[in-house]
Amino acid sequence: MTAELKSTSQGQTMVLALSNPEHRNALGPEMYAAGVEALSVAESNPEIRTVVITGEGSTFCGGGNLRRLQANRELPAQVQAQSIEGLHSWIEAIRTFPKPVIAAVEGAAAGAGFSLALACDFIVAADNAVFVMAYSNVGLSVDGGASWSLARALPRQLVNELLMAGERIAPARLHALGLVNQLAPPGGALAAALELAGRLNARAPNVLASLKELVADAADASFSAQLAAERDHFVRNLHHANGGIGIAAFLAKEKPRFQ
Repeated sequence: MTAELKSTSQGQTMVLALSNPEHRNALGPEMYAAGVEALSVAESNPEIRTVVITGEGSTFCGGGNLRRLQANRELPAQVQAQSIEGLHSWIEAIRTFPKPVIAAVEGAAAGAGFSLALACDFIVAADNAVFVMAYSNVGLSVDGGASWSLARALPRQLVNELLMAGERIAPARLHALGLVNQLAPPGGALAAALELAGRLNARAPNVLASLKELVADAADASFSAQLAAERDHFVRNLHHANGGIGIAAFLAKEKPRFQ
């Protein structure tokens, strides 16, 4: 069977399912291109307010296809470089996408699959899931932004444990460290992610886009620059129609219905 990225809609949420059952939903160039295209479609569709990325069946993603990587060793280095650029284009598209993206993790999130989950804005994981950066186990270094994401979220020694030693880490530990937002019973990660998406869908899309941008820029911005950015976003959102809707609903003790 061919690796593909399946797209379905659940109300105002687009669900993207990694589907490569013969290889534990391993990633590949077809998925990268489809992922970028799906996010482009979702961005232009005002009916879509959130995206959930999950894996078909009992595994989120086993990472890269090692047989494909082995074959690429016989080809010019540029072939693998282009493949990684495809992955990185998708990772960047997720991080710059103006709507919330939620990873729903069952089973293994290994290698680039772990990197993919880290690129998302929220991670919901089954409490028996497994997270592992197994690159060093097969003589490889990381891709997909893993070193960037982990180094900004966890202590250096733990990042080294994950990347250098290739140790598995349980979702409960990642939850305690703040990297996983929510734990779910086995088989329940997607349902929990959709429930979270529903709560986000009820909020003002323009505000969520502002908050995602502000959080993304904060690490590299000076304090004064971040204050200026917060001012500009606040003023823009105050004068957006949803600002009026939200304030009026609060004052009237009603539930807002954001556009």
